[in-house]
This record gives sequence, C-alpha cells and structure tokens, in this order.
Amino acid sequence: MIALALFLMSAPALEWREAGDGRLALIDSGQQALVYNYGPQLANGAPEDRRRCCYIFPVATPSGVVPVDDFPKDHWHHHGVFWGWPAVDTGGKRYDFWMYRAGAGPRFEKFLGRGVSPAEAWVKIQNGWYIPERRIVEETVLIRVFPAKGGAREFEVELTLVAQDQPVTLRGSQESGKSYGGFSARFALREATALMADSGPVDKDEDLVVHKWAQLTATYGGKRAALRITALSEPPHQWCLRRYGFVGASFPGRFGPEDGYLLEPGKPLILRYRVTLTDLP
Repeated sequence: MIALALFLMSAPALEWREAGDGRLALIDSGQQALVYNYGPQLANGAPEDRRRCCYIFPVATPSGVVPVDDFPKDHWHHHGVFWGWPAVDTGGKRYDFWMYRAGAGPRFEKFLGRGVSPAEAWVKIQNGWYIPERRIVEETVLIRVFPAKGGAREFEVELTLVAQDQPVTLRGSQESGKSYGGFSARFALREATALMADSGPVDKDEDLVVHKWAQLTATYGGKRAALRITALSEPPHQWCLRRYGFVGASFPGRFGPEDGYLLEPGKPLILRYRVTLTDLP
C-alpha cells in the first residue's frame, strides 16, 4: 500500500497521450483537458471539403464541461479553438485559409518536441501552409497547458508565422464591417449566453472594437462555464464577437486604409494568446 501511494504521488498530473486518428490529448489528473488535432479530421455528415487539421478540440473545464464545438452545421468550417485567415495574398493571387477552398490550408509536418513538469505541459509543432502544393508559410505552434486550479484551466498558444520564398499578406474577412480572421473559438449548443470583454458586458454582435480580452459565458447541460481569450501579443487586437457562439481576436483588423499584415521571408510574426476555461456556480 505504501508503494502504491508513493507511485500515485509521483505520477505526473499532466501527461500527453496519443488518442489515435491524428490526435494528441493532454491529460490533467486523469481527465482529458484538450486535444490537438494534427491529422485531418472529418465529422460524420460533414462535406468532404471541410476536412481539416491543425486545431484544438475539445477543450474542457476542470469539471469536464466542453464549451466549444467542431463541425457545427451552420458553419461547417468552424472548429473548436482555431486560427485562420479568409484572405491570404501571395504571388498576385488570393487564397482562402478560413474556408480552406481550392486546396489551400495548413498541413501537419512534424512535432518539434513535447514535455511535462509539475508546472506545465508543452508541445511544439511545425505545420506548413500550402496552396495547394506550394508551401507559402511555415507555422510553428507552441501550446503550454497549466494544471487546473481553483475551478479554472488555462493554456497558452504561441503562433510563429514565417513567409517562405515570397511575401504573404494576411487579411480578415472582406465583407464590409465584418472582422473574421485570426485566433478564434466556436461555441457549442448552450443556454443563457452572455458576452463580455474587458470594457464590460457586450449586449449585441460586435466588430472591430479593441479589447484586451473577451469571453462567452453560458450554461451547458445545466452547468455554467466561461471561456475567455486574452490577446498577449502586440499590436492591440480588434475583436469579432457573435451571440450565435463565436469569439475571435481579429488580426490584423482594420486600423486604417491598410487592412493587411505583410509577412516577409525571414521575418517571423509571433502571436500569443491565453485561453481560460472556468467552472461557474
């Protein structure tokens, strides 16, 4: 009994596990905290052209509430916690890295490392952006997950984007007044939805307003929970907030006549975000 107790005390609270079908799961004290989908995923009933990889789903609060959705029928292309851009320009052409049209999209290339400690678990991934056979951007993803504490779980995502042989310009959605594009979360079916940002409650859909963070609080199967995204990197982020269940840290946003961000070969862009999942009474 003493040996068993010592073993349990020494067992890591955080652990990476292969979950099959191109999915890497992070386990926190025996509970699945999140999954990084590095292999192509396609839900039953979803159109074949919605197959995608390189995103986080599911994510769970410490009590097991999963507030995000994957393959929602009203927006098949939304997928958990994800990042993408509707307008990616290079070589005089425009490509869609939001809907992943015409073969454009990210592809997993390799794991660069992973580890665990009492303080955190981390994994580093190299992906490429392709259009469809030419690699235009190298994407490095660093995910750091911290042990659940006080009814909350946090993880951070750092994205490093480097254009390859030609410059690449990132832009958000081109429809007037909309701001889709960047680091985003799509929410699951729920009740009693409330949007909030650092400025206070957000009572209606909102675009292109600067915030440090934004969150959606709701009830899922009788359990109240919140998911907050905090933008940790500069410049300031505008946001895309939707009551149907979407929170996005828009990048680059529209701060003036120039609404794009130019990625130049050899000059990395680093974007950092914190996601906080909280169980509420």
